[in-house]
Amino acid sequence: MKITDVKTEVFRWPRHKPIRNGLYTYTHSGLNVVSIETDEGITGIGLAGGIQDAPDVGVAIVNHFKQVLIGRDPLDNERHWHEMWRPKLVGRRGITTRVISGIDIALWDLKGKVAKLPLYKLLGGFTNRVDTYIAGGYYEEGKGLKELAQEMERNVELGARAVKMKVGGVPINEDIERVRVVRESVGPDVKVMVDANNAYRHYEAIEFARKAEKYDLFWFEEPVEPDDYAGQAAITHATSVPIAAGENEYTRYGFRDMINARAVDILQPDALILGGITEFMKVAALAQANDLDIAPHGNQEIHIHLVAAISNGLILEYYRDSVDPMHGKIYTETLRIKDGYVYAPDRPGLGIELNYDALKKYRVS
Repeated sequence: MKITDVKTEVFRWPRHKPIRNGLYTYTHSGLNVVSIETDEGITGIGLAGGIQDAPDVGVAIVNHFKQVLIGRDPLDNERHWHEMWRPKLVGRRGITTRVISGIDIALWDLKGKVAKLPLYKLLGGFTNRVDTYIAGGYYEEGKGLKELAQEMERNVELGARAVKMKVGGVPINEDIERVRVVRESVGPDVKVMVDANNAYRHYEAIEFARKAEKYDLFWFEEPVEPDDYAGQAAITHATSVPIAAGENEYTRYGFRDMINARAVDILQPDALILGGITEFMKVAALAQANDLDIAPHGNQEIHIHLVAAISNGLILEYYRDSVDPMHGKIYTETLRIKDGYVYAPDRPGLGIELNYDALKKYRVS
């Protein structure tokens, strides 16, 4: 089998209304698709993280890597990853590694289709269901404490036994009040996570964590800048609230350094960002060797397979229509939460098929 073509498609659509976290405002969402075609008629589909705001750059990088891949055996993912990532021409972080991620995910999807196995089985098959939390709780115009509570209550009604909200975008005491309202709205038996998206200095994060401890937080995510391992470690040692981070980290080398610094309690790699499934599995193994759990950031359709494949998969992040108006419309079949779990699809590869009828009007490249 040989690779005959590598293609990319970029889609971008507006949100219901702008949403804001601790540092950034988002007006749009999107999808970045990489397709790898073969001479046997089998096509692998992959997703790359966050290149819809610079589609021309992303497409150019895919076309650069395409030269490495055409005519090669698509099953040799280790070889292809190594040759694409050599840092002489390619950035060791950023958009080039994100594009590699999309290509690598497509190679693994293709490999699963060739083997006629769902990806979680091909990668290890530890379980077929994983605990799940619904991410949300953004700051929005006109969204007060009542509306925040209603959102979280709706998440629980949909079957979630864990919910996540944003912090870091208003004064600390105001956020503590938001945490109180969420805890009271979902009750004592639902896990509550908070996510600062790097908004704090380490001493501010310690203040927040200590004030929030009484609300029994499951974790405090990305309290400080992603490269501030010392600050993360200081927070970890100063509070009983577990610290989680990693969505902005790249490759096994970045996670090696984070682990060695004992900077966090829970690792959050994102396969669409860090270098794909090939690197994700290496990060998972590093975490296993250090008795750390994995709670990946981002896309549920990809990460359901990765959390289900490993023994240290903790929980899956899940986005619903309150965050993304295209939820339930992107794929011909959509993952659903049932009794707090998401079940891995049994279709070959990733088991996803794009719904082009819904996506076509949002194509930008």
